[in-house]
Amino acid sequence: MTGTRADYGLLRWVMHEIAADPGLQLQVTVTGAHLSPEFGLTWRNIVEDGFTIDAKVEMLLGSDTPVGITKSLGLAVAGFADALAALRPDLLLVLGDRYEILAAVSAATMARIPVAHLHGGEVTEGAFDDAMRHAITKMSHLHFVAAEDYRRRVLQLGEAPEHVHNVGGLGIDNIQRLKLLERAELEHSLDFKLGPRNLLVTFHPVTLEPGASASQMAELLAALDALPDTHLLFTMPNADTESRQLGIMLQDYAASRLHTAKVWTSLGQLRYLSCLRYVDGVVGNSSSGLIEAPSFHVGTVNIGERQQGRLKAASVIDCAPTRQGIAHALCELFSEKFRASLSQIRNPYGEGGAATRIAAILSACDPGSLLKKKFYDLPATCLKVQP
Repeated sequence: MTGTRADYGLLRWVMHEIAADPGLQLQVTVTGAHLSPEFGLTWRNIVEDGFTIDAKVEMLLGSDTPVGITKSLGLAVAGFADALAALRPDLLLVLGDRYEILAAVSAATMARIPVAHLHGGEVTEGAFDDAMRHAITKMSHLHFVAAEDYRRRVLQLGEAPEHVHNVGGLGIDNIQRLKLLERAELEHSLDFKLGPRNLLVTFHPVTLEPGASASQMAELLAALDALPDTHLLFTMPNADTESRQLGIMLQDYAASRLHTAKVWTSLGQLRYLSCLRYVDGVVGNSSSGLIEAPSFHVGTVNIGERQQGRLKAASVIDCAPTRQGIAHALCELFSEKFRASLSQIRNPYGEGGAATRIAAILSACDPGSLLKKKFYDLPATCLKVQP
């Protein structure tokens, strides 16, 4: 199942590998922002990529308040109960940490359908997604993680080692498999001219800091506004609490800078990764700045605490969510010393091939044997007693 443009971008090649395997049958369920005009009706991109959508689960309400999001979560659980009853899958494959995923996995638990979880074991201390990710891990039976540090964390949560596989980051597969656009093709597709310097900017709501998202966005825009000869490519925030105000702020900002700034509801994976190929840096608090950008040897200004706890390449510059902190980080991003160091960057999320490895493990597994899982206790030698 997929709920956003971001998780579909990572799932796409796994879906291709499953569809190509004679021992597997792919079913696709979409929900969340995919079905929302506000977020670009991105379910259409899935169809354009050649997939059949087997079920659509409507869940989003016209509210980004905590109450509205919680009610959306409830609607999603009810919708997935129906979808899973109709499709009767042998296994539910999910990725990430969002509330749509939590809803689908909760319904699968009640339906006694085993769950395979991708990108578990990670930490994002600045978002409530962190708690949901670990809850999803505990309701899952098969785990595909992006790094050895994350595998150890899933084991720490009590999951059996034989069911926890380090396959690397899925974002690297996109970079390797997609034929990216040349600069002129990209500009034509975007209807936007790249400038002397260019930044790709994505800022999501800070879900553990109520009321802080708009003020932090204002600080970011003020810091960006001070940059000379810089064109700004913005993507809209996720469908989270307080996201709508951020979207309005971006639209207003871009409207006053028609030739140097533009906002896209969804760039899609091809255009997004093609942008990474040509921009001078990634700015904001999106995981793509940590997972995909290092493979392009592009620097990232990572703002605030949303991604705190994730593995980071040396190309990531952390900063406070203030205009002074962001301005200082941008100065470092454009410095000759920092830019010279980027050619030596190695991505901690691996070298690709995750989708092929995941499909092979799925093809070989017996889903029926996964349901009766036990809590795995770490060996005593792994435990540290605090004084």
